[in-house]
Amino acid sequence: MALGLALRELQNIHPCTYVQGVLWYGVKSGSIRKLRNVIRQSVVLPASAEALFDMYLDPVVHAAITGNPVRIGRETGAEFLAFNGALSGTILATVRPRLIVQSWRSTSFKGDDPDSTLILSFSTEGVGGRIDLVHLDVPDHDYEGVTKGWEKYYWTPWQNYLESH
Repeated sequence: MALGLALRELQNIHPCTYVQGVLWYGVKSGSIRKLRNVIRQSVVLPASAEALFDMYLDPVVHAAITGNPVRIGRETGAEFLAFNGALSGTILATVRPRLIVQSWRSTSFKGDDPDSTLILSFSTEGVGGRIDLVHLDVPDHDYEGVTKGWEKYYWTPWQNYLESH
């Protein structure tokens, strides 16, 4: 349900403009209002899309990639905890082997910040797999850290893990 709502919101907002990771509403009408932060990243890794999907949802492999214990499951409603509780959330939906949607927050989020929504889609690219990330509603005060964190804590370690296995 969260994925459908997020996608409908992104498709139905008009007029809007996407500038530096933020959707802005009312750009053409002159009453500009910030809607939401959007992080978009893509990475191609040397494994099949199906294998990448399975690795993300496997707590043992996920932990081996990140170097920290992980609690995660394949079922809707499964708890997500990573980096000694610095990241938390819930699996909202999975469509094996193509899509993972989860609520997501870091300990840098303030108490009244709503959870963000993480959407990971998996596809084949060449002989590898591609992950397209859309991360919605990361608070302004954590936006830069989360944006850089995906590369530092996930994409680079995942590449290194795959090269060594």
